[in-house]
Amino acid sequence: MTDIKHILRELHEHNITVDDAYLRLREQPFEDIGYAKIDLHRKIRQGVSEVIYGAGKTPAQIAGIIDVMETHGQKTILITRLSQDSADELQRLGCKVDYHPDAKAAIYGEIPEPEGESFVLVATGGTSDIPVAEEAALTAEVLGNKVERLYDVGVAGIHRVLSHVDEIMKASVIVAVAGMEGALASVIGGLADCPVIAVPTSVGYGASFGGVSALLAMLNSCASGVSVVNIDNGFGAGYLASMINRRRP
Repeated sequence: MTDIKHILRELHEHNITVDDAYLRLREQPFEDIGYAKIDLHRKIRQGVSEVIYGAGKTPAQIAGIIDVMETHGQKTILITRLSQDSADELQRLGCKVDYHPDAKAAIYGEIPEPEGESFVLVATGGTSDIPVAEEAALTAEVLGNKVERLYDVGVAGIHRVLSHVDEIMKASVIVAVAGMEGALASVIGGLADCPVIAVPTSVGYGASFGGVSALLAMLNSCASGVSVVNIDNGFGAGYLASMINRRRP
């Protein structure tokens, strides 16, 4: 339930007054702390609170943003693209974050229990794609989704992915993460009856052009129902997968 629906429910059940509801709805939509303007109304608008992009921010800045978000009721906060050194410094500053080195991300607070039995399937072409896949998987989990992982099922050994057709057919949405020529998304797209989100990675030799080859291959997929996010954008894929999964009945 979004914050605004919660406020209206509380008002309907006479747990708060009209003045209380009005005050909550007219609160400042963001807080300016000098180096950042934290969007406090994002959950009301979009159903998901702001996520902290850790790259380029100092641990002290991240700690300040976390403090504001927690003060305004955010129980679980995701910090993406965070280094191990920055996570360690956050711990020293008193922010008890749970660092996930594969995903290069941290969580402040608890991952919520998944809602419902539908699940997001995250698949990779190779082991080298796991960091991007873990960013996608962790993002979906933080947003309240059940996630299953299917790693190292690239098309160089097509039997590997074909041995998991049951999982592919049961998923409500699939995130297909691959570098090199990016063929995994087309193969999975030809097997699945659900949306497939393709994530090109920068894994590959020189002619992969840092993921551009995989990106173009995925954009040109002949499989219907395949959409594509940017190179190495595990967060964007996990977020979109959550939106799709949580709208299913």
